[in-house]
Amino acid sequence: QVQLVESGGGLVQAGGSLRLSCAASGRTFSGYAMGWFRQAPGKDREFVAVISVSGGSTNYADSVKGRFTISRDNAKNTVSLQMNSLKPEDTAVYYCAAGITMATMISRLGIRSWGQGTQVTVSS
Repeated sequence: QVQLVESGGGLVQAGGSLRLSCAASGRTFSGYAMGWFRQAPGKDREFVAVISVSGGSTNYADSVKGRFTISRDNAKNTVSLQMNSLKPEDTAVYYCAAGITMATMISRLGIRSWGQGTQVTVSS
């Protein structure tokens, strides 16, 4: 099983940017689809973005499309989430995840590992 550690969260004003990173260790990173999810207080954990094993395909939640970009570096065992034009409603704990395929990760059924989460707070 792959172990995941997120970093890069923090406090930012609305309209600002943050870049989250997730470092993976353990089993072969390049064999997993990777994704980001988030959970706001009192709400369910929701899908944000996912990237294929090769990095050639991505998928985003409608709420972040055009503002967030997911990328991965298989040589460095990392996946990143560049977040631009942040809004107060983006405030949440962001989790990195590793899974079998993009489709099964979006449904959360195919997720095999979760990170511990990193807090993102966007002030208005």
